Order: sequence, then C-alpha cells, then structure tokens
Amino acid sequence: MQEIPRRPLGTTGVTVTELGFGAAPIGNLYRARPDDVAHAVIDAAWEDGVRYFDTAPHYGLGLSERRLGAALASKPREDYVISTKVGRLLVPNPAPTGSDLDQGGFDVPDDVTRVLDYSADGVRRSIEASLERLGVDRIDIVLIHDPDDHVDQALTEAVPALVALREQGVISAVGLGMNQWEAPLRAVQETDIDVVMVAGRWTLVDRTAQPLLDACAERGVSILAAAPFNSGLLARPWPPDDAHFNYGPAPDHVLKTARAWAEACERHGTTLPHAAMAFPLRHPAVASVVTGLGTVDHVHAAAQWLRKPVPEDVWSSR
Repeated sequence: MQEIPRRPLGTTGVTVTELGFGAAPIGNLYRARPDDVAHAVIDAAWEDGVRYFDTAPHYGLGLSERRLGAALASKPREDYVISTKVGRLLVPNPAPTGSDLDQGGFDVPDDVTRVLDYSADGVRRSIEASLERLGVDRIDIVLIHDPDDHVDQALTEAVPALVALREQGVISAVGLGMNQWEAPLRAVQETDIDVVMVAGRWTLVDRTAQPLLDACAERGVSILAAAPFNSGLLARPWPPDDAHFNYGPAPDHVLKTARAWAEACERHGTTLPHAAMAFPLRHPAVASVVTGLGTVDHVHAAAQWLRKPVPEDVWSSR
C-alpha cells in the first residue's frame, strides 16, 4: 500500500502523514484488548500507509507506549514519527483498586498512578520513562498534555525545558495537546512552540479553534487536529438520537447541525464520517488528522477516507 501523503510540521523538518494513529484505544481505553489485537491494529495502520503515531503515558498507564514501541520495533526508525506527551508522571500507586477504569478510563491494572507535573524536572523524567517504554532512542514530537489548570507553569517551565531538549537534538518538535484552544493560543503568541494538538475544536460542527488555527498559519506553527468525530457524533452516516458530543450527550442544536451535514453528504454521494475526516485538512495550518484507532476495520476506513477526496459540492452546500 502506498504511504499516505505527508505534510511538514512547522519549520522542524519533521513530516507527518495526513492521517495520524491515535493510540489511546490500544492502551485499553474503556475496554481490554489483547496484545495480539493491538499489534494487528498497528500493523494494519502501517500497511495502509500511516507513519505518524501519537501516544501518551496517560493512555493505559504506559500500556499504549509499550505496545506501540513493540509493534514498531521491526520498522526502520527513520520511516515513522512518534509523538508522546508530558505532564503526567507515572509513579507507584499507594492504594491500588485493581483497575484504572473508574479513575482514568482504561481497563488496565492500576499498580501505578498519574501525578500531574509540569515542572522542568518532571518533563525530563517523563521523557526518560517514555523512551524506555517505547524502546526508542528519540521522540520526534513532545506535547504538554492538558495543562488546563497549570497553564502558567506549562509556559514558563515545561516549554523552556522542551525547547532546550529540542536545541540539544533530543527531540525534534515542541507543542501542547489540549481539548481547548485558548491556552494553546497563548503558547503560540508567547513561546517558541512548533505544534499544537487541538482535540475536538476544529471539526465540521465545532470550529471554535479558528482564532488558534489562523494564528498558527501566520506564525508557521502546525496543527494536529485530533478527535475529528467529536466523541462519536460524526462517526456514523446518520447521528442517532443518543449521539455523544464532547464526552457527553449531544445538545439539540449540535445534533441538528450534524444531521444537516449528513444530509448534504448523502446528496453528493459521500458520508458524514468521510467529510469529518477530510474537513480539518482544509485549513493550511493543519498537518494531520489524528483519530483513535482501535480495530483493523477502523484503520482501513480512516485510510480510505483520507485517500478519497470529498466532492466539492459538499463544502459549498453548507
């Protein structure tokens, strides 16, 4: 299978495939998956041309990183790009319950727990641990993970620590990964970051991150557009009455908008999830669409959507 097209990541020299493999599901998000199933999903993504993989210590308390590293160990290191995240250190859990499902949403033993740490030392410790779990000698992209209540520390301590590592050649690109756009906009305006991963705020039905994307385009900062289906709302050809949006029940006005898009897609011979995957890449700041891929079928569908253009009439009909 031919590799999915790549786009440059700012001025870093890193290029990412237009489809990014979101590795939360292989960390047993919401339900357990055997090692061989997780490995098969990663192999399917590779065969379908995906060369950008996004993970985090948070995903399965390190399980996602370990599985991703094991599956990619046989691949040429120069052929793929990995991003992981800092801000949550994994430390021994003094009071394990047996499962992380209630606390973190991952079906894994909770023998370790997460400690928020956006300090310079915490950043360095997190990267060292991630390198070991991934089994690689470098990480291409490091994102500060959800510093919603620690924005000042993230910008004054974590970002400078990552920039120093970038200048030393330990990592190649520095950024933030968040479900909001306001704090990343501050980072773009005030610091020397290369990339922002914004989840759910640049989609068919939620375009609130427009100011962030426009600022990134002006400054040469790239966007990784995550969660293009908005918690499942846009993942099916017709959004059901009980569809979810932004981790909760979809409000009536959002459901109405999604269904209007679904109707437009049907009129012009395509589907809502196809348009949802393609939409983020229409902005010049976006380098990749990153979506969680938990099954081989999900991988094949996402890759097919990315390769096939959406009819232009879809965009002009709304």
